[in-house]
Amino acid sequence: MREHGTSRTALRWAALAAAGGLALTACGGGGAKDPQAPQGGTATPTVQLPKLPGEKLEVAAVWTGPEQENFTKVLKEFEKRTGASVTFVPAQDPIVTFLGSKIAGGAPPDVALLPQVGALVSAVQNKWAQPVGPEAAAQLDANYSPGWKALGAVGGTQYGVYYKAANKSLIWYNAKAFEAAGVKPPATWKELIAAADTLSASGTPAVSVAGADGWTLTDWFENVYLSQAGPEKYDQLAKHEIKWTDTSVTQALTTLAELFGRKDFLAGGNSGALATEFPKSVTQTFTGGDRPAAAMVFEGDFVAVNIAQTEAKVGEDALVFPFPAVGGKAPVVSGGDVAVALKPSKGAQALLTFLASADAAEIQARAGGFLSPNRAVDPAAYPNDIQRDIAKALIAAGDDFRFDMSDQAPAAFGGTPGAGEWKALQDFLANPSDVAGTQAKLEAEAAKAYKD
Repeated sequence: MREHGTSRTALRWAALAAAGGLALTACGGGGAKDPQAPQGGTATPTVQLPKLPGEKLEVAAVWTGPEQENFTKVLKEFEKRTGASVTFVPAQDPIVTFLGSKIAGGAPPDVALLPQVGALVSAVQNKWAQPVGPEAAAQLDANYSPGWKALGAVGGTQYGVYYKAANKSLIWYNAKAFEAAGVKPPATWKELIAAADTLSASGTPAVSVAGADGWTLTDWFENVYLSQAGPEKYDQLAKHEIKWTDTSVTQALTTLAELFGRKDFLAGGNSGALATEFPKSVTQTFTGGDRPAAAMVFEGDFVAVNIAQTEAKVGEDALVFPFPAVGGKAPVVSGGDVAVALKPSKGAQALLTFLASADAAEIQARAGGFLSPNRAVDPAAYPNDIQRDIAKALIAAGDDFRFDMSDQAPAAFGGTPGAGEWKALQDFLANPSDVAGTQAKLEAEAAKAYKD
């Protein structure tokens, strides 16, 4: 189940995101701490849950820090409504390996949130996953578009609930750094490189790259590739119907090297980028006034969670623009986390039902840095105009999106730290001139993982 959307998929999404995102760069106010921002939320529960006094559940996910803390608020509400006791279990990537060890030890969590489509497929193939029950299925039918439901199905059977989505085609920037350098948000890749040159010449490195986390590098590649090669090629590469030695990959890596190949563009240079983990890539962009470690950071809507750990306010100090068009259209890549029951218990199914409801999503939406594909979520639940408009664009797009390519791949290639695509792109960041060598590594790893 790796083909999502149509040949027009990314195009409509891009138009929606560009229309909303570029307008947002001019927004003032509406920050995460704005007392006037609508709080949203549901006055009364929209979903009925069973009473589960004394039942104990474990929920596993790879989330840490603020993201884990915000999800814990959702679990607390579930406890309040059902009487169950829920423990969050921090998981490690690759989550399939983590879950395999737990299951082998006879102690699987009741529910896991999987960050890759490939992980869901593996869970089903390993006979770990339980199909969703009728109550969760009813919430999915009422609240989700067919495309998001299909992403949670394998072989025609519904196994998962996409609780969390992501727009992974956003570049967040330090408003003061842009103003000091006289730079405006770029709309094309050529303009991005020109802006990076101006910013770096002003004394502020242009981009903070989280090279220590290989998944961010896959997102960089995917955005360049989708815009430059187009949706049909994107789908083919995602399924490994074309090889990573294809000329379209050569072109995308060569384009990406225009940015990664300039160490003065990167906070800490290439070696510094390789040592920078994702949370730091964000926080160092929004500290230091008009002289931060970098002026921009690329990643999804969830960047707002890490911005909230600084003094910067989203909508004032921290602004956003869509990933620039490399080809004819700006790209929009989506991702998400799917909740799956690993035990045939009443509590696990009740939690899936809750996570498929607007009630659960609105709790985490209020905390910021969260995007739900649930159509029933009140936009007012999002804490500022930027996140509100990103959410509206997601819902308005319906099924017109391209899902994260590495998340569609087997975990051995697209979801394992220090291996596969993650490692090959980290090596590329270290030596951006070695395009051919990078392609050879990518193809060799892909061939093994896809068992060509």
